[in-house]
Amino acid sequence: MSTHLHRRAVVADAHNDLLMAVAARPPERWGGFFRERWLPQLLAGGVGIQVLPVFVDDQYRPEGALRQTLRMIECAHVLAEANADRVALCRTGAEIDAALAGGRIALVLALESAPGVDASVELFSTLYRLGVRVASIAHWGRTPLADGSREDATGSRLTAPGVRAVREMERLGMLFDISHLGASGVEHVLELATQPLIATHSSARALRDHHRNLTDDQIRGVAGTGGVVCVNFVPDFLTDDPAKVSADRIVDHIEHIADVAGIEHVGLGPDFVREVIADVTPPCCENLDDEDPLFDFPGLEGPAGLPLVTEALERRGLPEEDVLRVLGGNVRRLLGACLR
Repeated sequence: MSTHLHRRAVVADAHNDLLMAVAARPPERWGGFFRERWLPQLLAGGVGIQVLPVFVDDQYRPEGALRQTLRMIECAHVLAEANADRVALCRTGAEIDAALAGGRIALVLALESAPGVDASVELFSTLYRLGVRVASIAHWGRTPLADGSREDATGSRLTAPGVRAVREMERLGMLFDISHLGASGVEHVLELATQPLIATHSSARALRDHHRNLTDDQIRGVAGTGGVVCVNFVPDFLTDDPAKVSADRIVDHIEHIADVAGIEHVGLGPDFVREVIADVTPPCCENLDDEDPLFDFPGLEGPAGLPLVTEALERRGLPEEDVLRVLGGNVRRLLGACLR
């Protein structure tokens, strides 16, 4: 039954950094590497909508951030063109619907923390022209636009350029992503927002007290805009107990967010980052054996494991309609309403 339901679903993954791994290859390998390494995983997981964040590593910041941002955007276009039989880079809700109707995976470009933009907010318009439709303005630390969640002790709100960024994204029709934003910054965005918000990869702080997660008030705030909170699968954001790392723990967070905000405001933002980190870390510096053991998630290391989440949702007794909403229906609805 689970396999059948999963195949019926439009599965939407709101955050997968696979673009980092593809862009690390020579440009002539982009299309082929995606087809060989990542496309089979997406197909095995039944992914219908894949948000592709553009994340720029520290080695490129600050001087090379914009160049690397543009290179990764070009990579997304190239891999989509090289695999046009299976995927489509989509800019609007109508294009997403057309891709799905044609049996292709709809790819949606996103910016994670926008380091190539910084205070030059007018560049959001440029990046929008290139296909970017979702953006956040902070990661772990401080940016010219806002502070990330690891800087919560500062209590800082958005900077003046950060406020302009919210307004510019709303003008363009670009979804504002609050994941990674500091707590005071989230509150500031909730005060400013006149359009739906998304948290592409954040879990519930009530179940795991981690600065990367959202409080119940923040979850209600996102829902109040008509937005969606997409649960992050990184084990350290789900629990501090390795024995509880399972698909059922993901469902705990899904159910909590649904109880707080309504089932129509929760989705999936797995953040399958371990393979990406292993893939882009130079062999001379690789130290993955010393990673926090909570980083391991047997069975859910990548997109191919997504049917396990469907099985766990069914075991919990959620109605089929609600399972379909969580797996991707809610994110599809949000993208369809906001992307133009």
